[in-house]
Amino acid sequence: MTAISADDGATTRREFGSGRPPSPDAEVVRRTLAEIEPVADEATSYFYALLFTYDPQLREMFPAAMDAQRDRIFGALLTAAEHIDDTRTLTEYLRDLGRGHRKYGTRADQYPLVGECLMYALERYAPGTWGPEAEATWVRTYTLMSQTMIDAAAEDEMHAPPWWDAEIVSHERRTHDVAVVTVRPDQPYSFRAGQYASIETPWWPRVWRSYSFASRPRSDGLLSFHVKAVPAGWVSRSLVHRARRGDVIRLGPPAGSMTLDNTSGRGLLCVGGSTGIAPIKALVEDVAERGDQRPVEVFFGANRDAELYDLDSFLDLERRHRWLAVRPVVAEYATVGFAGQLPEAVRQFGPWQEFDGYLSGPPQMIRKGVDALVSCGIPANRIRHDFIGTLIGSAGAGK
Repeated sequence: MTAISADDGATTRREFGSGRPPSPDAEVVRRTLAEIEPVADEATSYFYALLFTYDPQLREMFPAAMDAQRDRIFGALLTAAEHIDDTRTLTEYLRDLGRGHRKYGTRADQYPLVGECLMYALERYAPGTWGPEAEATWVRTYTLMSQTMIDAAAEDEMHAPPWWDAEIVSHERRTHDVAVVTVRPDQPYSFRAGQYASIETPWWPRVWRSYSFASRPRSDGLLSFHVKAVPAGWVSRSLVHRARRGDVIRLGPPAGSMTLDNTSGRGLLCVGGSTGIAPIKALVEDVAERGDQRPVEVFFGANRDAELYDLDSFLDLERRHRWLAVRPVVAEYATVGFAGQLPEAVRQFGPWQEFDGYLSGPPQMIRKGVDALVSCGIPANRIRHDFIGTLIGSAGAGK
């Protein structure tokens, strides 16, 4: 994860299809981010050096090899600040962050220190844009962000634990590097189809990665995740190659807003790449359970035929539901479905004006997918994905 993505600024110049220009505060924030981007690594290191100097006990909240975790937290602050004009999306994201921070033992009284260190880092590494106006803007922005997270954590504490212990009851290898992991939480766990949860394994304490639920809520309370082992992926490689039935992992609270819009009567255009197909499957099951007969088009993308690891279950769903169409898309050596890249396949089968869009997969796929769906007639404000969350390690990335 990089703290700041140049593509983000381009995609948010007008707030998610609203047609409104950025607010003055958003303009100030983005000028700061543009200046700090070339030195983001140095700013990140400085931020944490200050934080641990002022409160050495905070160092215990991070794993020994903390680079990825560190970048996620600092990057979360900067990414959230950049989206200050998109109130609904930002509020949902910050509330998820606040609830999720409970599993680290974060307290409300630690937020002011984090904000102070953030301001020092911005002042040091963005001197060209920093001044009284920028400082006042960032103080307002961080105050709003931190209070949203604090309030969400306090509300969540009244009815949910900071984490759930969950026993692995099934571990099914679908390919060499993909496994379907099913767990039984030790307490009731409520979520919505399309959401995700962070996972900690016993082999890498205090290292959390996020994975989407691969089904709608089940009557037996079991939860399934699709996990792809990636190079240097501590959690993913442990879950695929080391985990066995009987092992106990930890789950953070559910997060994410890629859920069904039950007020819409439009069809669903669902695009999933690699293990990003997991939440798409959950959404299809949710539509089936509701019985509303909305047309659903699923594009399942993979690099090779062998990576279409869950295609049979989707084809079985297609046989049972007339409103469902499943289109596999293979980039290399395709012998089934559409040969090519996901965005091109979506465009070829469009237009999609009468559909709502749902995207899940690696960040690059989501960026290109948004462009494809918009070019095929779906307004940006009818495209659902956890783009901010994906940049900070969310569903489908297979960490």
